[in-house]
Amino acid sequence: MSDRVDPNGETGTAATKDIARPTGPKPSRGKPTSVLTHAILLVSVFCLMLPLYFVISTALKTRDDYSADKIGLPDTLFTGNFTTALRGGTFFLWLGNSVILTVGAVVLSLVVSSLAAFAFARMRFFGSNTLLAAVTALMVIPPIVMLVPLFLMLARVYLIGTYPGAILVYAGLVTPFSVYFLTNFFRSIPHEIVEAAFIDGATSLGVLLRILLPLSGPALATLVVVNSVYVWNDLLVALVLLPEEEMYPLMIGITIFGSRYNTDVPVAMAGMLLASIPMLLLYLAGQRLFIRGIVAGALKG
Repeated sequence: MSDRVDPNGETGTAATKDIARPTGPKPSRGKPTSVLTHAILLVSVFCLMLPLYFVISTALKTRDDYSADKIGLPDTLFTGNFTTALRGGTFFLWLGNSVILTVGAVVLSLVVSSLAAFAFARMRFFGSNTLLAAVTALMVIPPIVMLVPLFLMLARVYLIGTYPGAILVYAGLVTPFSVYFLTNFFRSIPHEIVEAAFIDGATSLGVLLRILLPLSGPALATLVVVNSVYVWNDLLVALVLLPEEEMYPLMIGITIFGSRYNTDVPVAMAGMLLASIPMLLLYLAGQRLFIRGIVAGALKG
């Protein structure tokens, strides 16, 4: 029995073989790239975790253990360095100063940025986009450039060496990002919700307080964490605006503490580790609140 010839001149058996040929998924060509990406990420994580490992391991060593082995793990866990770091009461004084500056600056910034973001996102006025662009552009200006003019302005109103002066400067430094962030978040909220509130007789302030802010829990939590970490870790602004030692925040105090105990590195590392605990706790709490806000928004939507 002869093979059937198709119009292209191929025999039926050959055509059948071509049709029946399996066409599985092509082998992946992105595997080397994936391996390289994972390798870069692992190296990056290692570089980020190495300073943390050094601080923790050194803080748990005695001075003799640190002199014998600066990189390795401690033979026995020694907690006396933390007692030495807390001795004298100045640590808690610096801690209280940092709490005052951080809470004051973050709260003031949230109040101002919420009002400004509501105006940019929900109100129509001439030059709103230009003004928002100008406020956003302030984020790229280094704080050190504005430090001398700010110092001269605060000196004229006698706010150098005071908490209100430093809080105003810190709030001004973090407000541009907060305005930009909240404006985009307010714009993502459905406009029908705001319109329904206005139809029911709500005022603009009532819409902000009762509608937008309760729906903006994730954004507010993010700003609280980001701005708090910035103010808490700042060194330059507080060093210039708060010249008296009893008003130093924790970061300046730890810097002085480290220079004072430069021959006792484990004690200095213990002080630095204690200084980082409040922001670590705030970050964990803010992360949990952020996830909770996302889940609540998804369930309501």
